Amino acid sequence: MPPEAFVLLGDALWLDFVNSALGRTASPPDLLPDPAAYARWALLHHVQNAAEPTPFSQVLELRARLTELAEAMRDGRHPPGGAIALLNEQLARSTGTQQLTRMSGDWLLQFAPARPLTALEAIARSAAVTLADARLAVRQCAGETCSLFFTDDAQEERRLWCDPEECGKHARIERRRGLRR
Repeated sequence: MPPEAFVLLGDALWLDFVNSALGRTASPPDLLPDPAAYARWALLHHVQNAAEPTPFSQVLELRARLTELAEAMRDGRHPPGGAIALLNEQLARSTGTQQLTRMSGDWLLQFAPARPLTALEAIARSAAVTLADARLAVRQCAGETCSLFFTDDAQEERRLWCDPEECGKHARIERRRGLRR
């Protein structure tokens, strides 16, 4: 499968990972059917994969738990305990230190990994960052057949579609047709 087949609209690494099992049709194909496809996905996202000895079944298990997390966040429910446990397990594998850095005049405490993160560690970190940021909401596309997730930081919940040109355009056209009748 060519890299252009992957939909990268989640605005967060972990949601792009979750979206690899979702799509814009009623029965989308799984974009990560095997370890080779997962390796291409990781390469496209510039995350380490070669040194990752994780069995592919665990990759799919993490994706399933993160899908549950995305659904819970979309619905305003508490995160599932199994998803949090799996995230914490992946985060515990990352070694490094905390560092103070200055950005735009403010001091930030940031984690500095001792080695490049594996793909699953980077995915887990991305999910943890989204979960910890109260300004970010996880939404699911309002497109009629689309099931893709994305993040939204607008207070008014004004973003409705994963891609305004793909899903939003069709909705606007249908809305205009309805107004003309």
